[in-house]
Amino acid sequence: MSAAAPGKESLCNVGGNIFLVGLMGAGKTTVGRALAKRLNKRFIDSDHEIEERTGATIPLIFEIEGEASFRQREAEVIRDLTAQQDIVLATGGGAVLNAESRAYLKSRGTVIYLRASVNSIVQRTSHDKNRPLLQTGDPRKTIEELSRIREPLYNEVAHIVIDTGRPNVQFLMQSILSQLGPEHTQAQTAVQQDHHSLAKHSMTSQLSSTSNTLHVDLGARSYPITIGQSLLGDSALLAEHVAGSRVAIVTNTVVAPLYLAQVSKSLQAAGKQVTEIVLPDGEEEKNWVNLMKVFDVLLAEKCDRKTTLIALGGGVIGDMTGFAAAAYMRGVPFIQVPTTLLSQVDSSVGGKTGINHPLGKNMIGAFYQPQAVIADTATLNTLPARELSSGLSEVIKHGAIIDAPFFDWIEANIGKLVAKDAEALAYAIRRSCEIKADVVRQDEREGGLRAILNFGHTFGHAIEAGMGYGVWLHGEAVGCGMVMAADLSHRLGFIDAQTRDRIAAVVKAAGLPIVAPDLGTERWLELMEVDKKNEGGQIKFILLKPLGTSVIMPVPQEMLLQTLNACVG
Repeated sequence: MSAAAPGKESLCNVGGNIFLVGLMGAGKTTVGRALAKRLNKRFIDSDHEIEERTGATIPLIFEIEGEASFRQREAEVIRDLTAQQDIVLATGGGAVLNAESRAYLKSRGTVIYLRASVNSIVQRTSHDKNRPLLQTGDPRKTIEELSRIREPLYNEVAHIVIDTGRPNVQFLMQSILSQLGPEHTQAQTAVQQDHHSLAKHSMTSQLSSTSNTLHVDLGARSYPITIGQSLLGDSALLAEHVAGSRVAIVTNTVVAPLYLAQVSKSLQAAGKQVTEIVLPDGEEEKNWVNLMKVFDVLLAEKCDRKTTLIALGGGVIGDMTGFAAAAYMRGVPFIQVPTTLLSQVDSSVGGKTGINHPLGKNMIGAFYQPQAVIADTATLNTLPARELSSGLSEVIKHGAIIDAPFFDWIEANIGKLVAKDAEALAYAIRRSCEIKADVVRQDEREGGLRAILNFGHTFGHAIEAGMGYGVWLHGEAVGCGMVMAADLSHRLGFIDAQTRDRIAAVVKAAGLPIVAPDLGTERWLELMEVDKKNEGGQIKFILLKPLGTSVIMPVPQEMLLQTLNACVG
């Protein structure tokens, strides 16, 4: 998860320097090396610099000279190193204790605070004998005290705060790069090109070798995503995630004739008492009235707190069932069983639940994680072509914002995906779930990084609301929205014309519209202002900077108007 540090209005890019601060074990050296490589900058570790200057290890300096002498040496090194140009500097955990060092860090570069919990620090440093401050009888107590003293100082100097959690370096890079200015990010393009070309060749060979289960790592709220053929008839798999004896299946009038009996029989075979709730189909039905219908049945059937709700259907059913589960008796377990491509690659993963309001899409809801996601790819065989295309928009999105090699693969295989090639779809689903799961792990409640998953959605949600829910499918609106966001990214100089055109071409090849409806400029602006990402009346957009990397930012209105003029039919 990432966030702008309190009171920091803008980033400092003096000399193109990046300075990493945080407690010992927060990942400063690991992240620093990766960041320097990505941005083609020189990496320096201040502790290593001290050891080179003295010819002694940090523990030995502490033992012979004491901490006060070490801190003076550290301050001298920080003074010297921050005066250099175009570096990534990993500082020692206590570097911020010196007021002059804090001043140098704040004024000579962009400071990134890598924040980690006490538990994480304890785990990462438990076997490290090179931390002199932790050589005590109670390292946890020491870390807690260090955190108490240093946390305000880290926040004081930081321009960006990144929660490392259980770090995946690739996604930490994405989180950082999404907030750095162009002075830092332009240099990475050439490096990415080589990586992308190599990765492109290896993806096809991975199609048949991926496993069927992956995990969304959220600590106590973690859950598996199982992807495979003919899972709806697997009574053991379904029952595994049902804690109690009662189940309520929520579905709609389109899915029910296809799969409701099969799922009910599987659960009954496992000894579960099943209640069936069938709602009307369509985005326009994602409202309070139908949510109440779910509650009506649950209450009439005297469903208790151990009743598990199962969302059997697409994104609308998944969102509504999840919201019902979050609210009923203040929370009951639920399972996502997505039956559309869009729900399998996106909406079923991550715990976003809710309903629409006439004034805005998904404006009422809750973050509430499922017990499991069970994606039976065989359900895609009955999926209409328009619904399949709608789902492909979210697949394209994942490649565009995070994984350029995946985008390359999508381009090369879009024909197979449209034709429902089983192997291609299996890979697309898995890779999309991997990407979303890792983003959600870092930012469960959309405090920063997770917002990049809304690429194309600011425009797309405006289309849905402006046309009337259900006129355009969600994926159709998002696909067109991505074309508009790519156009805006190009106008701001973040991507070249070729990349903009590639995005439009692959969206079109997926069977999605690339020309936006004419809602009128004032109506467009009005609808885009009703967006959860917006702050202080500013419309925020997810933009590509470059392909495979994204940034969240407001844009000059003149640029936005140019995009509307160019993309609206």
